[in-house]
Amino acid sequence: MILKNLLLHKILRPNKFHMMKTVIIILLSTLTFNLCHAQQGKITIEQDKKITDLLEIYKTSNESSEYYRIQVGFGSYAKAQDIQSKVEQDYPDLPSKIDFDSPTYRVRVGRFKIKLDAERKFKEVRQKYPDAMLLKPKKSTRQAPNSKQ
Repeated sequence: MILKNLLLHKILRPNKFHMMKTVIIILLSTLTFNLCHAQQGKITIEQDKKITDLLEIYKTSNESSEYYRIQVGFGSYAKAQDIQSKVEQDYPDLPSKIDFDSPTYRVRVGRFKIKLDAERKFKEVRQKYPDAMLLKPKKSTRQAPNSKQ
């Protein structure tokens, strides 16, 4: 009876060496399997040309037409560059841009989606640049290429 219990105890309770050996064999088998079945390939994405056209329209429409902007000055190109450099020093957080609107160059700053934000910044800018004007967003009238009316 004691011998039977001793044998059952040895069978049911494997030693640590045996368990480590089993774990290592399982890990090596898994690693070998993954390495043997790894695949390499090339992915090619075919995109409709209309998507590229839409992205271009989106980029151009977001440049300035749908934002409130503040015009801080205008004049010759040299004068506009001078104004822009001063504005960039005074308001480094505002993006600035020189637009040509015949016959003069206009310096415009900011891109505000919300009118209230634009008005707040306009008040601040106007103290330094009294000739500043708040410009409303232009309605986009562009149509996608090949679109029907």
